[in-house]
This record gives sequence, structure tokens and C-alpha cells, in this order.
Amino acid sequence: MKLTRHTYGKDRVRVMRIHRDGDRHEVRELTVQAMLTGDFSRIFTHADNSSAVSTDTVKNVINVVARENLALDSEPFCNAVARKFFETYPQVTGVSIHALETRWVRLSVEGKPHAHSFLLDNNGKGAVWLEATRQSEAMTSGVAGFTFMKTTNSGWDKYEKDKYTTILETRDRMCATSLDASWRWSKAPNDYASANAKIMTTMLDVFASTYSESVQDSLFRMASAALEAVPEVIDISLAAPNKHYLLINLDPFKLDNNNQIFLPTDEPHGQIGCRVGRG
Repeated sequence: MKLTRHTYGKDRVRVMRIHRDGDRHEVRELTVQAMLTGDFSRIFTHADNSSAVSTDTVKNVINVVARENLALDSEPFCNAVARKFFETYPQVTGVSIHALETRWVRLSVEGKPHAHSFLLDNNGKGAVWLEATRQSEAMTSGVAGFTFMKTTNSGWDKYEKDKYTTILETRDRMCATSLDASWRWSKAPNDYASANAKIMTTMLDVFASTYSESVQDSLFRMASAALEAVPEVIDISLAAPNKHYLLINLDPFKLDNNNQIFLPTDEPHGQIGCRVGRG
């Protein structure tokens, strides 16, 4: 038998960083997965642990890098974690890092942002993927589970119909999704946080301000606009499950329902995905 692939590391390493700049604090909470590749085959095939970096050590390295880099945004923080492994362990040839950010937004008191109090932002998690070797790296940013909707200016019609089709055409429906999105960088932007925010703002502006012939139609135009807005991005991948809101029949109660009362449901749901690139 032959070992054809191997990797190992630590998952769900949770770390909160607090950067204190005088009285003003910044908080950054991440859940990190770090997976190593390199000269580890004998651990699997010969019960030889002499080259092993224990998974507990992987966790400790992440915590040490956090202490040494309190103010870094998520993308450069992942870079710093990869560099620490390469600098410390010559047997490591590759590091794969996936980090999800738990976002905290600054609390306002009497209309002013508070220096050290925050509220949990439950809408989605910022995401980073880093594939690094000693020679190169590929950085991807994105968001997981970012939920948004509009109550009109969306339709679904002129689709193929046959004996299995039961859904009715409409030019006025609710449109909602819990978006997973990722974008690959050709080079680092001047500021990751600002560039990521610009991508999301651009896509949401397109979604809110234009008519949607379909989720597919909206996704393509949202990604295209984001690529125009942020030139450092190579391409954008979007995955959008339909969060359905089904019109409730109120006829038995002699009441009308002009797109006012709905049954929320997300099972089963449509799943739409695309990747939009340049050229």
C-alpha cells in the first residue's frame, strides 16, 4: 500500500485579540483551522513521530502569533501564522489556513461610539483561506452565511414548463438568501478590511437597487460590479440558497393577501452558484 496524500493540524482554534490604543480598544475574534503538509509521511506509515509537530503545538503557535500581532486584520494575521510555521519547522512545506471571524460592532452610547463596548454582529462571518508554501501563497477572502432580502422588485417567470412544473410565474416576489461568497486576490489591496467592505457594499447596492429576473441574474451582476470596483480581485464565487417565503392562502377566511402574509421556509431550497471572472 502507498500513502498518496497526507495532512494534519488543528481545527476550531478560537482566539480573541484585543488591541488597546489608549482608551480605545479594537477586538478581533477568529476561529482558525491550520493544516500542515511536509515531511510527515513516516508518522502515518512507520509509526515514527520524530518529525511530528503535535496538533496542540499548532494551537499554541496560533495563540503566540495572536499575541505578537494584536492589530492585524484577518488576512495578514493568517499570513503571519503561516510564516511562523515556516520559520520554526523546516519539515513544513505547506500550510492551509481557514479562518472565520466572529464580528463585533462598536456599541454607541448617547450617539457616540463607545471606546470598549461592543455588540455581536450575527449577520455572517468574515472568512479567509490561505494556501501557502515556502515559494508562494494564494489568498482568498469572503463571507459565510451573510443573509439579506428584499420584499419586491424580484420575479421568476418565462422558465421551462412541463408536466412536472407546479410553481407559478410571478413578477413580484420576495427574494432572500444566506450568501456564501469568496474572492481571490491577484495582489494584496492597500487595506483588506476596506476592500472587503467595498466588495460587499457594491454587491448589496446592485441587489437592492435593480430588478432581479432571477437569483442567477442578480448574482452575476453583483459579482461583475464588485470586480469593477476592486481591481485586485481575480474572480468572485457566490453560493446562494433560496430562503423561501411562500404566500399563505387566506381565502378560507375571506381575506385577501396581496403579498403581505408569508410562510418562511428554507427546506427544501433552491441552491444557486456561480463564479465570475475577468475577460
